Amino acid sequence: MPESYAFPPSSAEKLETLVDYQDHAIVSKTLRKAANGNLTVFAFDAGQELSEHSAPFDAYVQVLDGNVELVIGGESVPASTGQLVLMPADIPHAVKANERFKMLLFMFKG
Repeated sequence: MPESYAFPPSSAEKLETLVDYQDHAIVSKTLRKAANGNLTVFAFDAGQELSEHSAPFDAYVQVLDGNVELVIGGESVPASTGQLVLMPADIPHAVKANERFKMLLFMFKG
């Protein structure tokens, strides 16, 4: 299990600075992991993707930088900096980085 980031209490963090882009890679940092969900920051290089899968969690994608193409239930959902998208539990979804982008992923089971 990845170690959680020691998020400082009572402070303001700029989330997009917690992970750096790496050529030909997806970089992630887990901020919080619990039985009912987790909170993770990702940086995707252009051309990287998470292939279609489903999970028993509602997953919220908050785009922190750039643009992404999410595919949810077979439909393309483009999202850009500042936008939030829900990928419902048990619905197949994929993440396609047509350009570099960063996201905060909230996953909640319940």
